[in-house]
Amino acid sequence: MAAGAWVVYNEAKLALGKKLLNLSATDSIKMALFLSTSNAGSAALATAQYATLTNQHANANGYTTGGVVCAQTFTDAAGTETFDVADATWTAAGGSMVARFAVLYDDTAANKDLIAYCLLDSAPADVTVTTGNSLTIQINAAGVFSLT
Repeated sequence: MAAGAWVVYNEAKLALGKKLLNLSATDSIKMALFLSTSNAGSAALATAQYATLTNQHANANGYTTGGVVCAQTFTDAAGTETFDVADATWTAAGGSMVARFAVLYDDTAANKDLIAYCLLDSAPADVTVTTGNSLTIQINAAGVFSLT
């Protein structure tokens, strides 16, 4: 099972260009999990905000609604700007956790703007984590996305 690449939401690209999305270390970036029935897997959402997403994993079995905070960096290396976040981990407890998508969003922004999503299994299939086991979303060494 391999996760897909991160896909930046179209509205996030526009917000970056208009300086409306702040990816600096002062904003709180979160990663949340969503079910296969969610609309999270569409880069072309008309309104790319946390409140517009459907079918997040329930607040149960080791998952807390809203996801977890991921420390972020936005660095420059020879003219390539790279946005990266720390890996996120959840441990299933009291039942299984099932998800299809992971979503990054800016929890500090007034509208909780969406940044990017990834498909957790390239099949695509749901990822199930049974009680006592952990799900770690390991970010590629090259980061979430780069601007060149």
